[in-house]
Amino acid sequence: MTSAGGLTGLWMLAFLTLHGANFGETQRRPLNEIDVPFPPARPTAQNLAAICHQGQGRPRYPAGFFPRSGSSHYQRRGNAINRLESWYHLCCSGQVAQQSHQILCCAQQAWKQTLSQFCVEEYSIKTMPYECCKGKGDARWTCFDSKLPNPNYSPTPGYTAPSVPEEPGFTYNINTC
Repeated sequence: MTSAGGLTGLWMLAFLTLHGANFGETQRRPLNEIDVPFPPARPTAQNLAAICHQGQGRPRYPAGFFPRSGSSHYQRRGNAINRLESWYHLCCSGQVAQQSHQILCCAQQAWKQTLSQFCVEEYSIKTMPYECCKGKGDARWTCFDSKLPNPNYSPTPGYTAPSVPEEPGFTYNINTC
């Protein structure tokens, strides 16, 4: 004969096992709480000042932000945002461009290169790729620039971005401006 307390304990153990309780570890967000505003807006003359001057107020996604499994599509989006913000910093810091039209051109190149790399990563996984990655040329860029959660690159009130490593791989080509 099994006691009611024993059954309750067994159910609780099964529940915790199935939901992967992580006692004593860093708190991770459940999948239903992950928010990675994506895609980023195309840089324009209207949002360039915010891109360059309010970057530390926009979210970054360090490795511990995501659960260990079941969130790879969110991780790819977060990595793309981190990469883009890193490359925007290069464009805006004067290291690659001096004049505002060059800064805008650099930011646009960073945006396209980031999203191109994101699409390569999407197709390297055996899941459905992000819908805009299916397009080619201008159709791809129009798609990415059509469903924007933050078209003006507004900062998140009270948020300061954590340090994330600088992303290698971006080269500004002044000849395409």
